[in-house]
Amino acid sequence: MNEVVGAIGLVSLFALLLMRIPIGVALITASFGGIWGLIGLPAAISTLKAAPYSFAASWQLSSVPMFLFMGFFCFHAGITQGLFQAARVWLSRLPGGLAIASVFGTAGFAAISGSSVACAAAMGRIAIPEMMKSDYSKALASGTVAAAGTIGALIPPSIIFIIYGIMAEQPIGDLFLGGAAVGVLTAIGYMAVILIWTLAKPSAAPRVSEKFTLRERLGTMRLVIPAAVLALAVFGGLFSGFFTPTEAGAVGSAIAILIALSQRSFTWAGFRQSLIESFMTSAGLFVIAIGAKMLTRFVALSGVDDAVALFVINVASDPMVLLLVIALVYLALGMFLDPVGAMLLTLPILIPIAEHAAFNMVWFGVLVVKMLEIGMITPPVGLNVFIIKSVVGTSIPLATIFRGVGLFLLADLAVILIVVVFPAVVMFLPNAF
Repeated sequence: MNEVVGAIGLVSLFALLLMRIPIGVALITASFGGIWGLIGLPAAISTLKAAPYSFAASWQLSSVPMFLFMGFFCFHAGITQGLFQAARVWLSRLPGGLAIASVFGTAGFAAISGSSVACAAAMGRIAIPEMMKSDYSKALASGTVAAAGTIGALIPPSIIFIIYGIMAEQPIGDLFLGGAAVGVLTAIGYMAVILIWTLAKPSAAPRVSEKFTLRERLGTMRLVIPAAVLALAVFGGLFSGFFTPTEAGAVGSAIAILIALSQRSFTWAGFRQSLIESFMTSAGLFVIAIGAKMLTRFVALSGVDDAVALFVINVASDPMVLLLVIALVYLALGMFLDPVGAMLLTLPILIPIAEHAAFNMVWFGVLVVKMLEIGMITPPVGLNVFIIKSVVGTSIPLATIFRGVGLFLLADLAVILIVVVFPAVVMFLPNAF
């Protein structure tokens, strides 16, 4: 009987999502109704009262708004703008050099942002106009930045890794290290795609005639110093044990403010806007996460998680087949939901499955985040694609941007294959530290 109520609750949840109800509201509504059906209204009300505090009171969760603030403030204070300019000067002579520079710049921005959307939006405003001035293909220019934005969730500090670590009870530092390796591997894959694309079709990225002396190239390195100092301070202190991942966000935010003050780029308007964006993003994430917390309680009471886990493991007894099923689930969800929503929607069911299959949960978390990030550039939703569309306006059609990310999706699938076949790619750094 409990399993039937659980199944009805999950079907109701997906029905609400199909009706375009916000995912946080859908999670809370379906879970509340399901708990009510299982153990009564008082218990459902009690869960609704307790879930927000039990999740939001997590000490580790306090790092989320701080890392978000650090990323937003760095953007508004101009701390990250030099990353692309320096990469442009050093790489402009390569085939597709400006596109490769945008990948480098995005990876650098990711190290102080932790958000795919923030990376895509920031680099879209900086890199796409530069590529358009140099007569780059619209598909290449927009597709590169949309795809490169997904690196933001892989290279620490990653908000989605923090949330996964809390939900799966895994060390956030290990997730950061494993994600960094896959983020670098993804960046290499994207650069390979750009080189192949531009060598096969030189007209897509005309060579830049502008030449720079060694002195000019070295001079641009000063543009990288502020972001490099911030990243080294945060990650040096984090991985040396000087402060915890929870404290790292606050330390990084304080250092970012000091850098902005030293550069005289601090403005109260930028500070205020950074606070507003951080509060709004954090609130949205927390509502979804609270709903996921209630869903975890509901599926545990109904026994659906154990039933689904046993069914999936019996059907896909081979670990590779199981991973394929999980990958297909995430790739499908990624087409319609944002990564955090898709992850929190599925973790209550998939964590028991992964643990029963004896997967390393750090490796599994990195793989899940990578699969979710692919969903950021797949049709019909592809959130990063729509972010780039909002940046470029009517100058580049939506279909062109989706066409541009096509080859990068092949690189992403190659990275997933490498991570599955060679788990040491993910676990080398966590094991080393």
